[in-house]
Amino acid sequence: MGKFRAYEPEQAWLLPPSVKDVLGEGHLSLFIHEAVERLDTRAMEDSYSDEGQPGYHPKLLLKLWLYAYCLGVTSSRRVAQRTREDLGFRYLAGGAEPDYWTLSHFRHRHPRGLNDLFTQVVEWARAQGWAQLGHIAIDSTRIAANASRDRIMTGEGLRHERTRIRKQIRKWQKQCERDGQQEAAGTEAPEDWRKRLDEIPRQLKQLRKSGLKKQSSTDPESRFLRERGRFVLGYTADIAVSEDHIVVAQRVTQQGNDNDSLAPMVAQVEERCSARPTVVSADSGFYAGAQIQTVLTQGVDVFVPDSNLAGELNGGPAAEHTDGCVRRRSDLLQSMRAKLRSVAGQTIYRKRKALVEPVFGTLKAQREGRRFRLRGLAKVRLEFCFMALAYNLTRLHKLSGPLQIT
Repeated sequence: MGKFRAYEPEQAWLLPPSVKDVLGEGHLSLFIHEAVERLDTRAMEDSYSDEGQPGYHPKLLLKLWLYAYCLGVTSSRRVAQRTREDLGFRYLAGGAEPDYWTLSHFRHRHPRGLNDLFTQVVEWARAQGWAQLGHIAIDSTRIAANASRDRIMTGEGLRHERTRIRKQIRKWQKQCERDGQQEAAGTEAPEDWRKRLDEIPRQLKQLRKSGLKKQSSTDPESRFLRERGRFVLGYTADIAVSEDHIVVAQRVTQQGNDNDSLAPMVAQVEERCSARPTVVSADSGFYAGAQIQTVLTQGVDVFVPDSNLAGELNGGPAAEHTDGCVRRRSDLLQSMRAKLRSVAGQTIYRKRKALVEPVFGTLKAQREGRRFRLRGLAKVRLEFCFMALAYNLTRLHKLSGPLQIT
């Protein structure tokens, strides 16, 4: 009997007779396959034409991307590589090898279809007894854009660049004259200079329409957003999470603060789940009297502290004595403070952090969610929808055990 097991890398077959024998019945890739097979993807399928060569089925590409986001693989080139080398990816691809361009194009082709699939997964989770709306926690985070902070355009900078290019063109023409190239001096300036001069007016107009003082030249729709004492060039991502850590609503905006986000997020929860939550909690960034009043009139109990009360709840001084003075408060603010100071109110509010923040932690620390790969608001919304949808599937895979999709 030999010391080692048989090792034959040049064996005739490289795939096992049954992938399930190697991966196991409860493997995530098998769960993704069964889940997608039961989703209604007709909206995606109908967007393709019957003309030309047959393409890859949308379900194939969808499975690959969802499995990739579950593993934190967000690059189309890396997904294409893993489809050739990784058994889970190869199983989902059914032996096909779509190239990175096909994968990249699919990722931002179906905005409406992908959001519909997110709703379908939430509905399926609720049908299985998960994602119930007893207590919904809402939070936001800043996600960096795929843009350099050094490539920023301002009105003054663009006008200065235009003047500099024009000077370069005049200098070039004078040099041609000195060198005895009169015919060259009368020709147009080099193409790269002319192209840049034609582009600057468009950027100036874009900057004026945005109402911003400065804007990224690589991703003009990204914004400089404040985050814990610093500014991040990126977007704001909002999520609403149920008590069993299922994302029931998600969106990406350009907003620099959360003051106008509470009511829209509650409305989206109702739209996705066809029901209103009983209790909603959020941090002090979401405190806005009009937003809270709107949600309260819908019969939803709200637990959102103002900034002063948030400091008190975290061990700071009492909110009434801020700066040594007592301020007159609205009835809404007084009732909110009284509610959050009660034992029951503090018990509910403390759950907020444990519900929603681990989701952002998973997306950022484990799923490469600190930075978007795509550019533009519409595309990053799709990318974040992929993140949230993949997160829900991994969560349901853990909660459900053996797949029981009806």
